[in-house]
Amino acid sequence: MVEDSEIKTKVSPFAMREGEIKVFDGKDGYVSMNQIIQKINLGHLTEIHFKILELINKFEFLTSRQLFQLLQIEKADMPSQDKLNNKLEQLIKCKILTRYYFLAQEGSGIYRVYCMEKMGKYLLNSREIECKWQPTDNAKPVEMIKKKLSGNQIVIAYLRKSKNVSSYILKPVITDKVTGKSFKPMANVKFEIGGKYVDFVYEIIRRNENWKQELADRMRQWKDFYDNFAPGDSGYGSIPQLIFVCEDDIHMAEVFKELVINQLSINKIRFYFTTDLEQNKDKLDKSLYEFVEEEGKYKKKNIEAKILG
Repeated sequence: MVEDSEIKTKVSPFAMREGEIKVFDGKDGYVSMNQIIQKINLGHLTEIHFKILELINKFEFLTSRQLFQLLQIEKADMPSQDKLNNKLEQLIKCKILTRYYFLAQEGSGIYRVYCMEKMGKYLLNSREIECKWQPTDNAKPVEMIKKKLSGNQIVIAYLRKSKNVSSYILKPVITDKVTGKSFKPMANVKFEIGGKYVDFVYEIIRRNENWKQELADRMRQWKDFYDNFAPGDSGYGSIPQLIFVCEDDIHMAEVFKELVINQLSINKIRFYFTTDLEQNKDKLDKSLYEFVEEEGKYKKKNIEAKILG
């Protein structure tokens, strides 16, 4: 597997591309549960296949590279990316998992996206593992899947490179205290340093068609949450730090501009920004940025976040 620091691309694989569509790359036809049970009994499907299934169930959408990194974190018996790809192919053929790729005007994407299938849900349920997957989950549009992939990559990068990670939650439930409605950022990562805990919550932003309006709507929910925050709200003992994850440096400036123009600032917190490719650095303590006003103009400033070290 190519190490993160060896990746030379200047464009995030999870950035939106013009005219992009999702293309099915799984298996057509019918596979019975009896056929799958037979493969389990013969040892063709083993515990490592179930581990793969559990991770995809947990993270919803994963590339094979992300999945290999997660297996390494959990010290699973998976010696190489090629071995993993073989296991994934077995699960695809049994219709336990399915697979998609993205196609745009300039061609196909460089990776495949793996997600659950009906048979996979049945197998997890047989082991009393909760699986909330529904067939409609695989009908999600490109921008939602890419947001999920970007958020997953954030979590994986922190698990691999930050010694201060205490725990994480995917899609934590946040309650807008004014309307009483709930919403879900892509991830929450809890850090422990010096006996104290700090929560980072991540708002993933993609350049889909309506991203500016979606950002404004979400920020009103965040503002209601922060402006009325009291310890214990949505499970937080103290105010979590909001991080915007953008496609690239220019997108960071575009997002900040929208926040300023639409007067979406929040008094209780500072806005921090990062990009997908910042997570490829060997060290993450300088992967965050903020915009500061100097001589009447806003400038991007790299901040040192020792907690990410």
